[in-house]
Amino acid sequence: MKLAVLGAGAWGTAISISLAARHTVTLWARDAEQARDMAASRVNLRYLAEFQIPAAITITPEFETALEQCELVLVATTTAGFRGALSALVARGQVPPLVWLCKGFETGSALLPHQIAAAELPHTVARGALSGPSFAHEVARGMPTALTLASADVGFAQRVARELHHDRLRIYSSDDNIGIEVAGALKNVIAIAAGISDGLSLGYNARAALITRGLAEITRMGMKLGGRPETFMGLAGVGDLVLTCTGDLSRNRRVGLELAQGRSLDQVLDGLGHVAEGVNTARAVNALAGNLKVEMPITNAVCRVMDQRVPARDAVQELLQRDPKSEQ
Repeated sequence: MKLAVLGAGAWGTAISISLAARHTVTLWARDAEQARDMAASRVNLRYLAEFQIPAAITITPEFETALEQCELVLVATTTAGFRGALSALVARGQVPPLVWLCKGFETGSALLPHQIAAAELPHTVARGALSGPSFAHEVARGMPTALTLASADVGFAQRVARELHHDRLRIYSSDDNIGIEVAGALKNVIAIAAGISDGLSLGYNARAALITRGLAEITRMGMKLGGRPETFMGLAGVGDLVLTCTGDLSRNRRVGLELAQGRSLDQVLDGLGHVAEGVNTARAVNALAGNLKVEMPITNAVCRVMDQRVPARDAVQELLQRDPKSEQ
C-alpha cells in the first residue's frame, strides 16, 4: 500500500519507520528546510534524533508529491494543525481514505478530531482514528506496541487495521470513534496531574489513586459524549492512560513535574520543545464539563494550577479534602 504521512514530528516519523518495511511511505514535512535536512541526513534531528530513517522512505515538503498515487493518508499533525491539513487535502481535489493520529480537543471549538473531519471532508471519504499506548521512541525502535483503529465504518477499520498490522505493531479495530478520541485526549490531562503528584513526591499510592479516579473522569465525559464504557477499559483508555501517567517519555507528565516545582506554564512549555496536547485539552474540556454538568475535579485542578490561580500543593490538598462519597 502507498501511504502518505502528513507531519514530520516524532509520531509521524516513528510511524513512517514502523510501516516502511511493508508499505511504500512518503513523509511530508511542512518545513522545507527540515525536509531537506532529514532527506540528506536520514535523521529527524528536531524530534527523533536517535533513529535512522530508512532510505525507502521518501521525505518531501511538497504536498502534491506526498499524495501522488496515495492509497491511505495518515495525518500525524497536532490537533491544532488537523483542520488545516484536512482543508489542504480538500483543496487539491479528490481526498484519499485517511486516518488521524492526533489526540485532543480543538482549542476554541472544543471539537474532537472526528467532528472536525465531519465539518471539513466530504461524507464519502473513508476515515478513522488510530490511538493507544504508544511512545514514538519505542515505535521507532520496533518495540512491541498495540493500538486501536476506530471508525464509524467498521469495515474500513478492519481493513486498514489488517493492512497496517505487523509483528511489532498489533492493531485492533473498533467502531467507537467517540470513545477512542475522548480517551486519547483526556489521558493527557490526567498525565499532567500525575506529573504534579510525582513532582510533589506524594508517592505511588497517590499516583495509583489519581490514575483510577482520572479514569472515572474520562469515562464520565466519554459516555456523556456518546462513547461506550468498554472502550475506556481498552488500549485507548486505561492502556494509554497508564502509559502516559507513568512513563518517563510522557511530555504531559513532564509538564506536571515542572509545574510541581513552581515553574510557570510558559516556562515549562518553552523548555519542552514538543507539543503537550494535554495543556489545550485541559482548558477545552474544563469548559465543556461546565456546560455539560459533568463532574471533573482533577481536570479542574489541573487548569487552576496551569493558570497559576492556585499552587500545585494547594490544588492537591483541595482534592484530598473533597467529601467522601460512593466510588461509583
